[in-house]
Amino acid sequence: MSNLHKTAKSVILMIILSLGSKLLGFIREVLIAAKFGSGLQTDTFFVALSATGIISTMIGVALKTTLIPIFSEIENKEGKSGKFKHTNNFLNTVVLISILLVCIGYIFAPVLVRILASGFKGSQFELAIRLTRIGLPILVFTGIISIFRGLLHSELMFFESSFSNFPFNFVYILFLIFLSGIYGIEGLMITSVLAVVSQITIQIPGVRKSGYKYKFIIDFNDKYLRKLFLLAMPMLIGTAINEINVIVDKTLASTLVSGSISALNYANRLNNLIIGVFISAITTVLFPMLSQESNRNIDSMKKIMKDGIRSILLIAIPATFGLILLAKPIVTVVFKRGSFDAIATEMTSQALIFYSIGLVAMSLRLFITRVYYSLQDTRTPMINGAISVVFNILLNLVLIRFMAHRGLALATSISTTILTTLLLYGLKKKLGNIGLRSYISCGAKSLIASCIMGLLSYKVYYRLYGVLGESNLYNLISLAVGIGVGVIAYVILCYVLGIKEVWAIVNKIWRRLNKKWY
Repeated sequence: MSNLHKTAKSVILMIILSLGSKLLGFIREVLIAAKFGSGLQTDTFFVALSATGIISTMIGVALKTTLIPIFSEIENKEGKSGKFKHTNNFLNTVVLISILLVCIGYIFAPVLVRILASGFKGSQFELAIRLTRIGLPILVFTGIISIFRGLLHSELMFFESSFSNFPFNFVYILFLIFLSGIYGIEGLMITSVLAVVSQITIQIPGVRKSGYKYKFIIDFNDKYLRKLFLLAMPMLIGTAINEINVIVDKTLASTLVSGSISALNYANRLNNLIIGVFISAITTVLFPMLSQESNRNIDSMKKIMKDGIRSILLIAIPATFGLILLAKPIVTVVFKRGSFDAIATEMTSQALIFYSIGLVAMSLRLFITRVYYSLQDTRTPMINGAISVVFNILLNLVLIRFMAHRGLALATSISTTILTTLLLYGLKKKLGNIGLRSYISCGAKSLIASCIMGLLSYKVYYRLYGVLGESNLYNLISLAVGIGVGVIAYVILCYVLGIKEVWAIVNKIWRRLNKKWY
């Protein structure tokens, strides 16, 4: 089997597993909403989870990004035995540092909570501290997962790390169905720790298969350990900059009415579902191709980039219209049950509308950042990210006065749009002509088709909803039919408007049908 074929199979497998894990993660969020609603307890839980999540995300992203090239270098110079030896040193050192961070976090948990949620008072503040301390071991396990993931990927073993999100979500789902009523919100935080541990258990068989054996080795003079930390620092800074927006939003939301943090969280999850399922799939497939062509043929890389951006526009623009026009029905179908009442539904749907305004920019940012990384430029995204944080903070402070939690969502959309514009402008300066006219033409055609699609979906949903009635099942049927009709209309309109990507797909399907029938 050729390397290209093997790579294609690995990418397809990762995409399929990613889609499955996103679906399970979505079910997890629905169950959290149903069991705990949108109020004081969930606000506190999400803030406490953010306290550990921000640091663990920084550790995970930095290690995952820098380990693979270092492992490749070690294997070329010292062979597999050398790679496994350095892996043990990396693992033990990262665990040691993570334990130290846990101890520091335990002591300074009140300070962390005060930074993340200055509006928490009394029993809510104490609960946030307690939940934060329960969740701190996540830092240690995240470090182990990242080291093992880097090792597995360096061995071209992708299944284990891609599949690890399945047990992660299953642990949550089992707790929420069977034990949430007994152990409450503190049990949910303990479950968060156990869910991370479950990811390690999935990786262990693959790690053993690679030939790795654990040994207790700590060598602070290891040149590759120093190189790991040196390369990881820019990524840590870049990730920290991205997380500042999250901290600012949660801090300001904690000063608003109860349920504001949860409404923003649930709305953001819905918005990110589009990005996580569809946009991430495009980015995952094209990123290795971008990296290869950036070292060979810039014109070929530009073509891949052009195809990626046009594909993202064709998905993100109609998704924006759909989420804005059908925000309340979507939130009702997905979340409105159990403790998630009408007020929580209204607050979440409002936040979803204003997050959706920035969906196109958020989607493009994910892909364009990978273009920079393929050019080995991590500095530009970091600088532009810092600029967007400044805009986000300023917009938050202004918009929250008039729009409450909706203003925080809108500020995120506007600042992300500014960031994406800066990134595109930077690419134009770096690469010259990047096909902006092509993007504008594709975007304009998609916009026309999306307007018609959105209005048609809206009309079909509310007409059918009025006929069938207000039960959850009928609401789901009405929404599914409305979206289905809209998608069909959108594809037909894009085909009529001559968008080449849609033409290619329709013609391919048509040829296959002809071959099958004749």
